[in-house]
Amino acid sequence: MIPKKVFFTKGVGRHKEELGSFEMALRNAGIEKFNLVTVSSIFPPGCKIVSREKGLKELSAGEIVFCVMYDLRNCEPGRLMAASVGLALPADTQQYGYLSEHKAFGETEKVAGDYTEDLAASMLATTLGLEFDPDAAWNEREEVYKTSGKIIKTTNITQSAVGHKSGLWTTVLAAAVFIP
Repeated sequence: MIPKKVFFTKGVGRHKEELGSFEMALRNAGIEKFNLVTVSSIFPPGCKIVSREKGLKELSAGEIVFCVMYDLRNCEPGRLMAASVGLALPADTQQYGYLSEHKAFGETEKVAGDYTEDLAASMLATTLGLEFDPDAAWNEREEVYKTSGKIIKTTNITQSAVGHKSGLWTTVLAAAVFIP
């Protein structure tokens, strides 16, 4: 089974129970009614990116749905956290791309998102045989990747939040959801 479509989503949830906060984050992301199975980070060749709204219309409650998802949970008041999924697509649509996952405390949405884009692009670049300086800044490597003509797109979906002031559990999640 090779998925033909994918959509990206994110969510944040708060609840007095850890599992309750995860459920609320799934609801916020719109994917609570599916049986989610996490998979590794390969973006299928020829897979089309669709909007969350369009993707959700193609799935049914209770369906087993494959996804690349990362979440982070915490009950510490005021603690910044982020969960992110990055994407790097090759110019050749018959070639597979990469998704990457990252979660961290103390990182803003931008920092975490840039990190996952960089990670996905670096994985794809090594697969494509591109030479780059792994110690160079992300924007420098991004330029190398895109000017090579072999990597055409990088993006991310990232959710950040600050822990609830009263210590409720807070969950952040980001996901790439595949549609068969």
